[in-house]
Amino acid sequence: MKKLLYGLLCFAFLGFLSACGGGNDKAEQDTGTTENNQANDQAGDEGTADGQAADETTPAADTGEAESKFQQSCSACHGADLVSGTAPDLNAIGSKYSKEEILGIIENGGATMPAGLLKGADAEAVAAWLAEKK
Repeated sequence: MKKLLYGLLCFAFLGFLSACGGGNDKAEQDTGTTENNQANDQAGDEGTADGQAADETTPAADTGEAESKFQQSCSACHGADLVSGTAPDLNAIGSKYSKEEILGIIENGGATMPAGLLKGADAEAVAAWLAEKK
């Protein structure tokens, strides 16, 4: 009986760990695409007379990508709606922390949040998106 209980406990623990840390494989696959998009954006800026016009359309795409990255890596704990998870609510996080502070939490972890669930441009995009939540 103890072995069965121990086995179930281990299985539940592994399920919890995989739910909170999920999405890293997808993020690694998307890195090449993100780098290609950034290179194309830079080339577009240099090749156009009005580089700002190309930059003005970028935030809408970044917002959608940031929300997508949040859904993949963070929503299991924080909730898809930013409030229904077991981790702290993020619906008004921008009124408490700046973009840089949020980025620091994403990169370095928090009280119970593991570090490095998102990295680089993905972490920066999600931090900027969350900083707008006031």
